[in-house]
Amino acid sequence: MLEIIKIAAEICGSLSAVAALAVLFIKPLRERVLGMKKVMDGQKCLLRADMLRTYYKHKDSEKIRQYEYENFLTTYDAYKALGGNSFIEHIYSEVTEWEVET
Repeated sequence: MLEIIKIAAEICGSLSAVAALAVLFIKPLRERVLGMKKVMDGQKCLLRADMLRTYYKHKDSEKIRQYEYENFLTTYDAYKALGGNSFIEHIYSEVTEWEVET
C-alpha cells in the first residue's frame, strides 16, 4: 500500500512539473503564433501616445480636469500591465503632482 502511494506521489510530481513547463512555453509560443505580441505592442503604443497627448496638452499649466486625470491613471495602469517601459513613469510622476480641476 505504501508503494502505491509513493508511485502516485511521483506521478503527481511529474505531472506538475510537465504542467509548469507547458505554461512557461505555451504563452510565448501562443503570442508568437497568434501574433499577440504585435497586438500588445500596438496597444502599448496607442496607450503611450494617449498619455503623452494629455501630458503635453496640460504641461504648461500643470492643471488637469478630473475626468482626464482619471483616464490618464487608467491608461497608465493598462500600459504597465502590458509591460510598458519606464519612460512613461517620469511623465506619470509629473502628472500626479498637478492640480486636478473638478
